[in-house]
Amino acid sequence: MKKKTLATLLLSVSLILALVSAEGCAPIETDTAEQETQTPIIKNTTPGRALTLIQNNRDNPDFIIIDVRTPKEFAQEHIEGAINLDYYSAAFREQLNELDKNKTYIVYCRTGRRSKAAADLMKEPGFGQIYNISDGINDWKKEGLPTVK
Repeated sequence: MKKKTLATLLLSVSLILALVSAEGCAPIETDTAEQETQTPIIKNTTPGRALTLIQNNRDNPDFIIIDVRTPKEFAQEHIEGAINLDYYSAAFREQLNELDKNKTYIVYCRTGRRSKAAADLMKEPGFGQIYNISDGINDWKKEGLPTVK
């Protein structure tokens, strides 16, 4: 009986680990009808996890990277494929409201403050899924991850 219990326990743990690992590799799928009724989801993420999400969704038109730094900061370097919406711009809220709320967004800035504030603003108009790179592009670069000019 003990061998059977141990084998069952090991199998259960293995299945759980496999499911957790697979979740990190799967592309993000959004169900528009379901997302419209959901409460917005904001997830803080590390640069490494953000890179995985970006790579897994490279060809996904429903996955958008937003850099909320100033245009000058953006021009110096940014994550490839990012669009720039300046958090300090008077038009920032209006620009957010023009975005498709059914898409998935990764938001980042220099250190994570502006992007956290931007993600919080995105909750108000009902965006579905938002990822905030917690410590911004500074940590992205510390980890040696790529940027473009």
